[in-house]
Amino acid sequence: MSFKSIQLYFKFTKQQRIGIFMLFAIIIVLQAIYFFCNFKAAEKYSPEKEKWMAVQSEIDSLKKEKYKNKPQVYLFNPNFISDYKGYKLGMSVAEIDRLIAFRKENKYISSAEEFQQVTKISDSLLKAISPLFKFPEWVNNKKAIVYDKKDYKGYEKHKSEPFARKEKKVLKDINLATQEDLVKIFGVGEALSLRILKQKEILGGFVSMEQLNDVWGLSPEVLYELNANFRIYSLPDFKKIPINEASLKELSQFSYFKYGLAKQIITYRSMNGDFKNIEDLAKIKGFPVDKAKIISLYLEF
Repeated sequence: MSFKSIQLYFKFTKQQRIGIFMLFAIIIVLQAIYFFCNFKAAEKYSPEKEKWMAVQSEIDSLKKEKYKNKPQVYLFNPNFISDYKGYKLGMSVAEIDRLIAFRKENKYISSAEEFQQVTKISDSLLKAISPLFKFPEWVNNKKAIVYDKKDYKGYEKHKSEPFARKEKKVLKDINLATQEDLVKIFGVGEALSLRILKQKEILGGFVSMEQLNDVWGLSPEVLYELNANFRIYSLPDFKKIPINEASLKELSQFSYFKYGLAKQIITYRSMNGDFKNIEDLAKIKGFPVDKAKIISLYLEF
């Protein structure tokens, strides 16, 4: 292809030149309109949005105040330190175990020094956490004034041991306890006592003191007091659930079985035959194995 043939493509008539000029003019005008004009839709005024924005700003200001304030520190009785509480305080597993073993002997710690003797924690850790200790009033007022019958002269009687042995307490069966018996326990009011009795009624009776852990609202301190005042001397007289004959409705109404688990039990029973013991039942997926011993006492194989 020669240069002259290519040159023919660049030769325009007068009308063509005018058309090209108009095209460029239109493009420039459109670009100017796009650049200088605002095509965004005008936002409608919304009173509700204004209210929400005001509330949001108030929430943000409260959050800032919250972070400015230092977290409130609560005092606690070191006799009732749980595993998690001890871990948060910086205690090792061995130190927490020593404290728990000491408490299982029905003994109480009455001072920060004794807490260190029992747990073997370091001086630096004791210095950090001992200001948070709060002991009962009877610990702070251990000195009692005793009067002599002859001359009535008072003197202070100091106990050599931090905890004097108390007379052996007669523990009552939790299944025979009334609301009046329960409210006598420190920390158990009317609502909690009714909740305990309701749980006992649903189960037909407690077979283990561990079942009190399932009652909502009972703190570790209250559970400790309940275990210190009540026991289970014999299994309550309730009708056991025939696990190999019970219907889906009967199984799903049992406190330890949800509907899904009850359905799996029926399916497993129909495919594999009757359950011989709790070990067969524990093979089902989702079965609460940690409570198998307690559950077995409510079942009839």
